Amino acid sequence: MGSGPPGLLLLLLLSSLICQRVKGESSFIIDTVGLQIQPQSTVQSGTPVTLHCQVSISFINISRLEHHFKLTQDDVPIYTSTTPEDTITYELNPARAADSGSYRCRVSVEDKSKASISQKLDVTGLQTPTLHLKNSRPYESEEFIATCSAPEEKGSLIFHFYQRFRGGDPERIKRVQSTGNISETTLSLSHIGDCFLSCDYEINLVSGTRRSNRSDDTHVLVRVLNITPIVNMLPSNTVYEGDIVEFHCKVVNSPLKNIEVFLIKDKMILKKDKTALAHRFTSQAGDSGELVCKAQWENVQKESYITFTVKEVFSKPQLTLKPADLYEGERFELSCSISIYVPDRIDVNKTKYIYYKDNKELTTSSTYVSVAHPERNGNYTCRVTAVSFRTTFHKNSQTLQVQAKVPVSKPVMSVIGGTLLLGKSFQLLCHSKHGTLPITYILFGPDNLREPRVVSKSEEKAIFNRPPIFKSSDLGKFRCHAQNNQHKIPMIGLGEDLQRSTKIIESLSKPVLTVSPGAWDIAEGQSVSFVCSVQRGSPPITFTWYNSETKDQLDTLTTFETEGSYTIHNVNRKHGGTYYCESTNAANEVKKSNIVAIGVNLAGWKKALIVVSCLLLILILILGIAFRKRLLNHKQRAVSVRSKLSVKSVGTKAERLSLTQAEVMEVSNATPSMMGKSVWSDHVSGSESDDQSCTVNQEKQEPQNPEVQTKDPDPNRASMQGGTDAVHNEVCLSQQGVSETSDGVSLEYAQLNRDNDQHCDSGNHGDHSASVVTETDNCVSVDTSTQDEGNCDPAPDC
Repeated sequence: MGSGPPGLLLLLLLSSLICQRVKGESSFIIDTVGLQIQPQSTVQSGTPVTLHCQVSISFINISRLEHHFKLTQDDVPIYTSTTPEDTITYELNPARAADSGSYRCRVSVEDKSKASISQKLDVTGLQTPTLHLKNSRPYESEEFIATCSAPEEKGSLIFHFYQRFRGGDPERIKRVQSTGNISETTLSLSHIGDCFLSCDYEINLVSGTRRSNRSDDTHVLVRVLNITPIVNMLPSNTVYEGDIVEFHCKVVNSPLKNIEVFLIKDKMILKKDKTALAHRFTSQAGDSGELVCKAQWENVQKESYITFTVKEVFSKPQLTLKPADLYEGERFELSCSISIYVPDRIDVNKTKYIYYKDNKELTTSSTYVSVAHPERNGNYTCRVTAVSFRTTFHKNSQTLQVQAKVPVSKPVMSVIGGTLLLGKSFQLLCHSKHGTLPITYILFGPDNLREPRVVSKSEEKAIFNRPPIFKSSDLGKFRCHAQNNQHKIPMIGLGEDLQRSTKIIESLSKPVLTVSPGAWDIAEGQSVSFVCSVQRGSPPITFTWYNSETKDQLDTLTTFETEGSYTIHNVNRKHGGTYYCESTNAANEVKKSNIVAIGVNLAGWKKALIVVSCLLLILILILGIAFRKRLLNHKQRAVSVRSKLSVKSVGTKAERLSLTQAEVMEVSNATPSMMGKSVWSDHVSGSESDDQSCTVNQEKQEPQNPEVQTKDPDPNRASMQGGTDAVHNEVCLSQQGVSETSDGVSLEYAQLNRDNDQHCDSGNHGDHSASVVTETDNCVSVDTSTQDEGNCDPAPDC
């Protein structure tokens, strides 16, 4: 109970705050817009119809709202209203067919708008129109006012007016577009007698076109309008020129007033008067024709016609020219004559002729004779004057234009372009400077040529297409005849003039390229000339030289000679190759020569130097070969001596001796003087020939001393020997070739060799390539392999 008041106080405070916040904002929304048609959507024409439009709006904090209503029919506004009320009413009283359509109501409040659903109203039935005539007894073709109306209808109506004869159907005679429900128009009826007029209307709606019933028939009597005029001519409808003629035109027996009468000829009013008129004039030859007499009352016209003829007392004079084909310098005659005349009306002997040129009088004689000249050209006429009983007649002839033709002048032949290329087709022009067209040109030429051309227009030319000629003399064989007057001989143009006026160009023959000196006799440092020549062709001639390999243009020369030269000075080897030349002249045909190849030889001093160098090279080669052969012999001797020194003494066990490559090279590199100072030199010379001729295959020999054994080969040495090209030489020492002294020396060498081998083993343990000497009985085997310089074999077992 104690907490109740504070909670209530808090609730009241919150409600107060909410109410204050709500009172500060205003808002609304258009809920619905409704449209009702009463009494119903389909009614008969003339029924009152009411349209109600109501809007429903939800709002807050708004005291007053202004509603803007807009009512439309087929989207066309028909009513608007601004009111604070939520409902408006629009009445159609009475409703007519024009009110049919789709209605919609739109309500706008401030910036918000909403439209109702479209409601359709259909008003059936149209009012029957009424026809009123201002004159029900009109004359034929008289205009009168007719009014057709439907006063109860709305909108724009289209009215139709009909005419019906007794026993017939109505025929529409007029259609009138009206902006309202009434139409007043003008009608005129041409059919004489009784008839009936009526009208109806139609209205165009969105849903379609509706047509009313026709009005009641209105009787109309069309009366005859008797205003047809009477026309006559005096003295008769056929008269002679010079006679006085009188026409009468009038309307008789008509009770109407304000009738006008017109006399018309060729749409020209000759005279006008009231009810009746008379027209009098003197007839002329050109007056023959038809006259119209027309009577008019208000807008009604009646007319009558009369035809009359005016005969000539004498015919129109004719002016003639002889000859008709007139050329300057020829004599011509103009004569004026009349072909028809009436003897009873005129005296021919008293007829007078006058000739005019350009409206200036020339002569009054019967004829006019002169010589054609440009000054005589012009327009000629003649006038004939004849006297009748009552009047004097003057008649002019037609205008005759005299234009004397100009005789054709001597034709001149020319080649189109002014240049003739022998061997090429060309066009030949034959032209006469003077002469009236048309002109006939005939070209005569070689091979019985006869070719005509007719020039009829100033822009045309007599151009003849001719095949090629190959000699300039053939040009002089052409002849051209020009003629524009068949009664005179043609003018002739000769080919000799053509030959003198034409530039004749002969095409070039194929050029020939020659080289001086000969193509293969050219040495470095010389000058070589390329001469390009042609056998025939019109100068000037342009020669151009090219290198056919590089396609470069070397030189160009234009000359009046039949040949040209291009020279290369101080030639070298790079100038060797193929060359050609081209030639051209005014014929604009490029001719290409043959291709010439040249070679550039060495200079003489270079050849001598090469010969001397070759000889020196051969000499050095021979000396080298000789020295090498001698050196090889020394090497073989050293191997033989070492083989001999490695043999043990007789009666002792055979020992295997080893000579290293260094030792062999030391011996072979020694000069003969040094070898002579060695410890074994005294013993080697005697057995040299025997050492060279005793080589055998070690494998095929059988050991004769069973006590001599070979040491097993070193495995490392065997592998090295298999990887190189070993040369196995077996030196067979003859037993007879070895003296006792030799044995002693061999022992001494063996002792020395052993000392050296011990020294070599300490520095060359890695090289297993060796030279092995094996002695079996009296044979020593030497195995030599390629090894590096400075390597020694291990010491042999003794």
